[in-house]
Amino acid sequence: MSAAAGATFEGEALRWAPDGDVLVVTLHREPGNALGLTALAELEALVAHVGAGAGGARALLFTSTARAGFCEGAALKELYTDLVARRAAGEAAGDTLAAVRSFIDRIHAVFDALDQAPMTTVAALHGVVFGGGFELALTCDVLIADKGARFAFPELRLGLIPGFGGVPRLRRDVGNAVVRDLLLSGRSLSATRAHELGLVSQVVARGEALPAALALAKQAARFAPHTVAAAKRFTKPLPEGLDAEKALFCELFGSPVVLEALARFAADTSALPYLPSERVPS
Repeated sequence: MSAAAGATFEGEALRWAPDGDVLVVTLHREPGNALGLTALAELEALVAHVGAGAGGARALLFTSTARAGFCEGAALKELYTDLVARRAAGEAAGDTLAAVRSFIDRIHAVFDALDQAPMTTVAALHGVVFGGGFELALTCDVLIADKGARFAFPELRLGLIPGFGGVPRLRRDVGNAVVRDLLLSGRSLSATRAHELGLVSQVVARGEALPAALALAKQAARFAPHTVAAAKRFTKPLPEGLDAEKALFCELFGSPVVLEALARFAADTSALPYLPSERVPS
């Protein structure tokens, strides 16, 4: 995408612009910033921009204007609709799953690049931080949450596991016991509990996450870039298990249980379709 080289960018799913030495990236696709093909392409453009020097920025900040929260997760309805269309057109099951694997490979490449970006990355979080949105937040170095933020991996309710690198990254930051609790219960963490566990650096009043995160990012931007990059390599290695997670997600995605759950999910018009009340079939 040619816009990757620009100092500012306005896309369908996100935009970015410098604020001094901080590159502010805003997710702005209502209702919940679902991460689908459009968002992925624009995140790839962002990674290219960061790789080209980020216009001289020394820190990066993620935020959201969506009322629901930071990000509701993967655009599973989009992925499911695409899969059904491919199969209706006569595409073999193996080929449709290859398209899913391609999407997962691309999003892992983006998230890995953001995780290892040679600058301090900060996320300002509010409301829903679920699924793929939680996984995007976990690529950042420091999380600032307002007291209304909630964190969850609801994927097991659809017969899936997180597929964007969330399990290895959360395990790197807080340990496997917390991962199992979130993953196997499907429950959400409050901002206060996330802070107690060491996942969130600061909890602030509602509506104050962005100014607090921007202040931190501007402080971080004062340090020498080579020192920041070295400190990140030492304190935040890329976690093990990313390839295994991708393989398991793709294996599960093609199962009848998941396809049935996704069909119900795609047909659900409620405000919170990723929190089904029904028990997932065996």
